[in-house]
Amino acid sequence: MASMAQFCYIIGPSNLRQKYSSFRFCFQNPVYRKNALSNISTRFHAKPSSVSVSPTIVCSAANKPSSSSQVSSSAKIRSEVLSPFRSVRMFFYLAFIASGSLGGLIATTQLIASLTNPARSSEVPDILTGLGIDIGAVSIFAFLYFRENTAKNAQLTRLSREESLSNLKLRVNQNKIISVSSLRGIARLVICSGPASFILESFKLSEPFTESLLERGVLVVPFATDGNSPSLDFDESEDMKEITEKRKRLWQLAPVYVSEWTEWLDEQKKLAGISPESPVYLSLRLDGRVRGSGVGYPPWNALVAQLPPVKGLWSGLLDGMDGRVL
Repeated sequence: MASMAQFCYIIGPSNLRQKYSSFRFCFQNPVYRKNALSNISTRFHAKPSSVSVSPTIVCSAANKPSSSSQVSSSAKIRSEVLSPFRSVRMFFYLAFIASGSLGGLIATTQLIASLTNPARSSEVPDILTGLGIDIGAVSIFAFLYFRENTAKNAQLTRLSREESLSNLKLRVNQNKIISVSSLRGIARLVICSGPASFILESFKLSEPFTESLLERGVLVVPFATDGNSPSLDFDESEDMKEITEKRKRLWQLAPVYVSEWTEWLDEQKKLAGISPESPVYLSLRLDGRVRGSGVGYPPWNALVAQLPPVKGLWSGLLDGMDGRVL
């Protein structure tokens, strides 16, 4: 269900299918996707060996994403696109419940009349059978309706949270700020949230997998929760120049409007039953939806093993192989 939508995030309330088709056509082209990914790369000039990645704190009510408890119209539309027959099923469930209830009411009145009239006592077994069938039908369809409604509410809540995530801002370089939604179909974000020491250790652990992660479109968003700015050390020697440039590309993004990122991450931890102080990671699919999360360091080796490359002959066919949606 999630893979076929291939992210109806990217499409607005109108002309959903047409916009989705054009988006898929563009990003199934390997050359387009390679160029798009390279366009967000930062040009690094000669700097000291210590590069500091510090989120920019900006107070702005206009940029505050809406709460996930408020379901927007676009989230409802995306829910309909992802589950197009849910409304039809729920309508028929309600119709069957109403029909069974009406049949049960009629059977009840007939049963009362038969019990009060000895001449109709022979009809009681048949009436009881029909009443039992009506009660059973109402119970089954009420259960199915309740389950479908629960699934619908859970999906709307998830889509609303994902919409809030898509509105969060990232700094690519000193002159460019983009939203998370701008990277849909281009990059698979991995959000590392924790104290500065956690960010630094995640940075070191990712080094052996740098090239493989970039081939799979992975970009890291380091988010320090203790207010300290992690200093990411890059080897500036001539021999390591190429790998250093790749390391800088992998870790080039920085959160903007930190209070909004904190609010969103705290809400996810609360929903998952995790302590607010716990260091966590979130892995996003190419379509921008959360595919994996956990407490501790990102499993870089697992990401390399599970994710297909974003360029090459099979890239378009494997776009939906990012994993299930959480």
